[in-house]
Amino acid sequence: MADCKKVAVIMGSDSDFPVVSGAVKTLKSLEIPVEVHVMSAHRTPEQAAQFSSAARENGFGVIIAAAGKAAHLAGVLAAHTTLPVIGIPVKSSTLDGLDALLATVQMPSGIPVATVAIDGANNAALLAAQMLSLSDDRLASRLAQMKKEMAEGVAKKDAELQAKIEAL
Repeated sequence: MADCKKVAVIMGSDSDFPVVSGAVKTLKSLEIPVEVHVMSAHRTPEQAAQFSSAARENGFGVIIAAAGKAAHLAGVLAAHTTLPVIGIPVKSSTLDGLDALLATVQMPSGIPVATVAIDGANNAALLAAQMLSLSDDRLASRLAQMKKEMAEGVAKKDAELQAKIEAL
C-alpha cells in the first residue's frame, strides 16, 4: 500500500535468502512494501552505512538484518540510523548459529537491535509489522485478523486431537 512505510530486508550474503524469504513472504502477505538487498558489514561497510543513514528519508520504517557467523550487519545498520533494526541470526556451518545469535544480541548501550531466534525470519517480519502498525490502523487490523486465524487453527487442531482421543 502506498502510504505504508517500507521494510528493508538486508542480508549479509545471498546464501541467507532461504532464511529471509519467509520474512519477505510474510511482509507481502500483510501488504507491506519490502525491499531486499545484499550488503556486508565487513565487505561493503560504506554501502551498509549509506543505506541505513538514508533509510528514513527513503521511506523505510524498519530494517531487518540477517547475517550468520560474525553477524555484525544489524549492529552496523543500527549504528547509522534511528529506525528500529531487527536482527535475524542465521544458522551457519559453524556453531549452529550461536555465534551469530551472540553477535546480534550483544549490542553496546545506545545501539539497540531487537533480535529474534536463530533463523527466525517470520517473527522478524511480524515484529516489523507490529512496529509499523503503531501508526497504521489498517495494518493493525490485518495483524489482528492473522492472530484470529492462528487461534482458530489451534482450536481446530485441538478438536481433531480430542476426537482421536475419544476414539481410543
